[in-house]
Amino acid sequence: MADAGWTVVPSTPEQIDAVARHCRKLVTQRALLAAGVAAVPIPGLDWVTDVGVLVRLIPRINHAFGLTPQQIERLAPERRVVVYKAISAGGALLVGRLVTREVVLQVLRVVGVRLTAQQAAKFVPLAGQAVSAALTFSALKYVCEQHIRQCAEVARQLQLPAPQFAVERVD
Repeated sequence: MADAGWTVVPSTPEQIDAVARHCRKLVTQRALLAAGVAAVPIPGLDWVTDVGVLVRLIPRINHAFGLTPQQIERLAPERRVVVYKAISAGGALLVGRLVTREVVLQVLRVVGVRLTAQQAAKFVPLAGQAVSAALTFSALKYVCEQHIRQCAEVARQLQLPAPQFAVERVD
C-alpha cells in the first residue's frame, strides 16, 4: 500500500504544464466562489473568505508541484539545494513554505490597492457589489497565477542535472 503523503512530482515539461493547467482550473473555481461571497454586502466577510481560500489553495498548489516543505525534505540533498536556490532566486514567497494566515496576509499586501478599492466599492449599491466581486476574483487569480508560475519554474529547475559537488580527498 502506497503512503498517502507521497506524490508523483511533475518531471517533464508536459507534466509541469498539465499540473499548472489543473491548478489554474482549481484557482478559477475558488476565485469564483470568493467573488460570490464578495458580492454580499457585509464588510469584512470577503477578507475572511479571501484569506481562507488562499490558506487552503496555496498548499494545494505546492503539493501538486511536489513543493510542500515535507516533499522538499524527502528530496536528495543535492536536489534540495536546487529547490532552495530556485526559490530564493525567484523571490517566491509561498513556494516550499508552511502557509499560515500571516503569510497570506503578507502576500495580500501585494494586491492591497485592489482590496482597499473592493471594500470602498461595497458601499455603492449593486454596482459596488459587482465591482467588489470582480476585484476579489482578479486579486485571487493574480496572487495564485504568480504562485503557479513560481512553482512551475522551480519544477523546471529540478529537471536540470543535479549539481556535482567536488569532494576533496584527504590522505
